[in-house]
Amino acid sequence: MDDDLEHALVSVGPRLRALRRQRETTLADLSAATGISVSTLSRLESGARRPTLELLLPLAKAHGVTLDELVDAPLTGDPRIHLRPVVRHGMTMLPLTRRAGGIQAYKLVIAAGSVRRTPEPKTHEGYEWLYVLNGRLRMVLGEQDLVLSPGEAAEFDTRLPHWFGAADEQAVEFLSLFGSQGERAHLRARPGHRRSGSRTGPVT
Repeated sequence: MDDDLEHALVSVGPRLRALRRQRETTLADLSAATGISVSTLSRLESGARRPTLELLLPLAKAHGVTLDELVDAPLTGDPRIHLRPVVRHGMTMLPLTRRAGGIQAYKLVIAAGSVRRTPEPKTHEGYEWLYVLNGRLRMVLGEQDLVLSPGEAAEFDTRLPHWFGAADEQAVEFLSLFGSQGERAHLRARPGHRRSGSRTGPVT
């Protein structure tokens, strides 16, 4: 058991380096996303610094992987990273991007008959863009209570209280682009739907 643990810890450095390079992320970017110094990150990747849970948790979050994936590097040397869905706040989230910093992309699914029906608006730093694929998405944004159908999009400042849920008993699938530093997605939308802090309408 001790040998297995030691092997797992030794494999963390190469795994961290492979994840970072695959996502084309610099040590500086990763440092900004995790709060871990560049020198510590470099020593972790080289094996000069022994990994601890305190260091691995923010790294796993930044790379979008579980701790098991971070520690247990593929024995076959398979460089592919397999995306895994995460269930949060009554929604299933599938990350589509894996780099620290910049705009993050997700596919989100709200199951049919979901208990996620009572709006609980939240706020946080950033800017978000949504595009509905299937179903009808209810979006509470500030004082607005909107329903988006397939093909419709919305973008808004996430400092405005917001909440998403199914508009009926059917499942909803939508895409989300989120910039934690306030990056905005560039899209063309029909005029006449713009409100303070938001813009909605079908993409043209």
